[in-house]
Parts: sequence; C-alpha cells; structure tokens
Amino acid sequence: MSLVKLTIKGISYSQTQNGAYALILNEVDGDRKLPIVIGAFEAQSIAIALEKEIKPPRPLTHDLFKSFADRFDIVIKQVIIHKLVDGVFYSSIICERDKIEEIIDARTSDAIALALRFQAPIFTYKNILDKAGVFLNATSNDLEGNNPLDISDQSEPNIIGHENEEKNSGFAKFSLLELHEQLEGAVQDEDYEKAVRIRDEISKREVG
Repeated sequence: MSLVKLTIKGISYSQTQNGAYALILNEVDGDRKLPIVIGAFEAQSIAIALEKEIKPPRPLTHDLFKSFADRFDIVIKQVIIHKLVDGVFYSSIICERDKIEEIIDARTSDAIALALRFQAPIFTYKNILDKAGVFLNATSNDLEGNNPLDISDQSEPNIIGHENEEKNSGFAKFSLLELHEQLEGAVQDEDYEKAVRIRDEISKREVG
C-alpha cells in the first residue's frame, strides 16, 4: 500500500461532539482533507506546537516526552496513520535510537503532537484517505466524500489561531503594548487559547 504525505491544515471546533475538536490534515499532493476528532488537551498541545511564539512556562506532556527522548537520543522519524476502524484512527510512531528502529502504537492526536515537536513527517495509507478523505468545496457548504464528522457549515473550517472577528473583537480596544502584556499574562496563566487569539490580534495590526 502506498503512503500519502499529510500536512496540518488546522484545528476546527467539532460541531457534533461537545468539548472535542477536529484536526484537519491536508494531502500534500492533492486537495483532500482528513478530519480527525481529538480531545481538548491534545488540540491545545498541537496548537501550541504550531504557534512558535508561545512558550509555556511549564512543559506540556508532549514537551516532556520530547525532552526525555532528547536526553536518551531517541528520534521520531515519522508518524503513520495506519488504520481506521469504526471511525477511530490508529497510528504508529517510528522511532530510532543507536540506528535501531522501533515502532510504537499511539493515539493519532498524541502521535501528531509529537511529530510536530520532532519535525517528523506525517503519512497515511492511500486506502485510508480514499475512505475518510473529504473535499472542502469553496462554492458549496456540503462536504463531498465519506465524511466521518460534520466539521462545520462553512466552506473552510474555523481554524484555531485564525478565529472569526467576533471572537477576537474584544481585544480591538487595547493598544499594542497592552496586548503584549496580556499575551504574557495569558501564557503565564497557561490560558493558551486566549494567548493564541491575542497573538493573532497583534499579528493583524503589525502586518497592517
């Protein structure tokens, strides 16, 4: 079976499961998206790994695993989403130490959170993408293909870190200096979702 390389498109709030998120993976050489339901903690950990500017004051679980692996010269070479059963994705982490390769089973959300920290590529098999991949049609609200969950009623998912203006509008009244102070406070309080929204408001102003 041929492997298909994936990149992270973003994270969307799940419309079907309270407290859950949909991790959206994108086919590198194609237009299909692979949505995977993940928990709030894993979504936060992945979002933090994507947001290079936000440094938690204490290591998250996946950061701790990265430090532990670095200390013992363990490297994650790649992550493979290798099975889909009853709507549940199964993944393997391909590790290497002293030129000896090991394969470790993992939840897909944990595997991807670690792949980001090790800058390791993410793959799935073509038959899984054929079964669970969807096309996000820019001219239609309908998702084509076998969609395992209802992601959103929008043509593009609502990505964490790029949320709608209404949710970020509460920061519009603050100056850049105040926003930087609030960003530092949010990180110290480990309120990373708020930190991402403040960071986006700062970035929007600096680009403008």
